[in-house]
Amino acid sequence: MVKIGNIQLPAFPLLLAPMEDVSDPPFRAVCKDNGADLMYTEFISSEGLIRDAIKSRKKLDIFDYERPVGIQIFGGDEESLSLAARIVDVTNPDLLDINFGCPVKKVALKGAGAGVLKDIDLMVRLTDAVVKSTRLPVTVKTRLGWDDNSRNIEEVAERLQDVGIQALAIHGRTRAQMYKGEADWSLIGKVKNNPRIRIPIFGNGDIDSPEKALTYGNRYGVDGVMIGRAAIGYPWIFREIKHYIATGEHLPPPTIEERIEVCKKHLHRSLEWKGPIVGIFEMRRHYANYLKGMPNIKEYRARLVTLMAVEEIDAVLDEIVIHYSGFEFQKSAIELIDYHQNCPL
Repeated sequence: MVKIGNIQLPAFPLLLAPMEDVSDPPFRAVCKDNGADLMYTEFISSEGLIRDAIKSRKKLDIFDYERPVGIQIFGGDEESLSLAARIVDVTNPDLLDINFGCPVKKVALKGAGAGVLKDIDLMVRLTDAVVKSTRLPVTVKTRLGWDDNSRNIEEVAERLQDVGIQALAIHGRTRAQMYKGEADWSLIGKVKNNPRIRIPIFGNGDIDSPEKALTYGNRYGVDGVMIGRAAIGYPWIFREIKHYIATGEHLPPPTIEERIEVCKKHLHRSLEWKGPIVGIFEMRRHYANYLKGMPNIKEYRARLVTLMAVEEIDAVLDEIVIHYSGFEFQKSAIELIDYHQNCPL
């Protein structure tokens, strides 16, 4: 078992990474159904919460079926993060997470997200302020460092543990790398195997198959893995990894009926949570991922992203099931999808 404060997780838990514009309640629901053990909200601006910005407040929505679930915040100012932590505390998530990893310019160049990696002392002060402002377990997600000349994650891990964080998730790239190249897990392994480190360490970066999850877990000794891009349009990645770890065998890939059923559930939850117009509009980014690997699917995708009535969308999805009845997907492993703008840690 893995413990974060009073949260009990199974051995080698699978975490869903927080991804801006992706990890909303409808998406989290289908990932939870398929085996995600711990999930997080999209990251929330501390300044937005304090200003009572509608979009930021909306991201605080969590539901009992998601538990355990964490709310993630970001910011570069101690007072703002402290106030945001108190606001989050009232919403009663299971934990509070600080984002020190998002590399996009609009966040990092304002001294938040991965921007804090330039100043470890500031990172420690910000974390300490949050820990002292909440009753919740505080965790952190971050990267190896700002660039190849400042891969300081070993020092960061020790110092953040010293001020009270109760788990750390590490993405195996620097901010300068963004999402390019291969994630380097060697430093993640060094952090986990540091005798000073007592808190759970979760590895993140390029986990896109059951084999890789098991291999990296064994090779680097991490307490669990965090999955981001590989779950977009493919929430079955969680159940496939769990089955492979337990049995050494692959589950067959989801059928077209399963894919459309989950796509529909995602759609209808989006309508419930966001309303009919926004729910339909924002769901459009997901269709290509759910239908990935299907031959001659372009015409159906084109129709799905233009329709504005849920009944018509459902009808097209039903038509896809009929048209592709008996089609067999060749593999369950999926390709990583390029979502640079969405901060998948």
